[in-house]
Amino acid sequence: MASVARFDTWQAADGTNVARFSGGQLETWDGSAWGPASGYSFEYVVVAGGGGGGPGVTGSGVGGGGGGAGGYRSSVSGESSGGGASAETSLKYRSGDSFDVLIGAGGAQVAQGNQGSDGTNTVFASVLCIGGGGGSRVNYAGRDGGSGGGGSYNGQSGGAGRVNQGFDGGAGYTTGYGAGGGGGAAAVGSPGSGNNGGNGGNGVASSITGSSVYRAGGGGGSGTGSQGTGGLGGGGNGGGGGIAGTVNTGGGAGGSYVSGASGQGGGSGIVIIKYPATITLSIGAGLTASTTTSGDFKITQFTAGYDTVTVG
Repeated sequence: MASVARFDTWQAADGTNVARFSGGQLETWDGSAWGPASGYSFEYVVVAGGGGGGPGVTGSGVGGGGGGAGGYRSSVSGESSGGGASAETSLKYRSGDSFDVLIGAGGAQVAQGNQGSDGTNTVFASVLCIGGGGGSRVNYAGRDGGSGGGGSYNGQSGGAGRVNQGFDGGAGYTTGYGAGGGGGAAAVGSPGSGNNGGNGGNGVASSITGSSVYRAGGGGGSGTGSQGTGGLGGGGNGGGGGIAGTVNTGGGAGGSYVSGASGQGGGSGIVIIKYPATITLSIGAGLTASTTTSGDFKITQFTAGYDTVTVG
């Protein structure tokens, strides 16, 4: 029987390293270091900007629906993506690879007479999250988005959430003045009830940074009775002039109730990635980012801007 040659390291004819088998894993040589042939794993949490709240109406004292949360996607093992979806597959990169990051803004503040504005999209490489839908103005439905905005009174429907990113907004009450709460990444917005505004849907909790933090909560709806509360994860409360969504959570804004009050703005989005501590990232100047080290991993949080990131 012929013998079979066995090697731990493969080299080119000139002696240059090509590949090796180490610790049960195939690694390749990039000219300066060994790395896994399939690339290093990058876990992520990606959240889009939250929707703005619906404004109050001059002379009526009737307000609008809560803004929907920004779309939420995660690859963290044991956690969830938005819309009730399971965690996705982490992305893999090798030294010299690059990817783009874009942080979505929250929906802008709008004057009375307008629909609440939609949040803008957030991007990490091939991972796209859709901005949250704006909350309704009076007699309009909530806007579609990553999570849907809340509908206004007279039975206006809540906006639709994006599959695997967020949930629908709540509907306005049929005969009373209660507007619906914005949808969250983990739950639908509550409908208005009588003259009471509905609550915003809760966001999803993640421990990617080392502690559990909720993100992507929907904004509370307004009404002539009690006001809706914002969902866990940066959603603003409804009523009065409305409360804006929290920065870098993708939270939706609460609907405004005061006559003539503007619709408040949604919270901006965020990208968080976790990767081996041996890796160094070259981050373009257009991005605002911070990096911490925890054991064998680094965690980088991108909180504003757009640019390219290169893996060192």
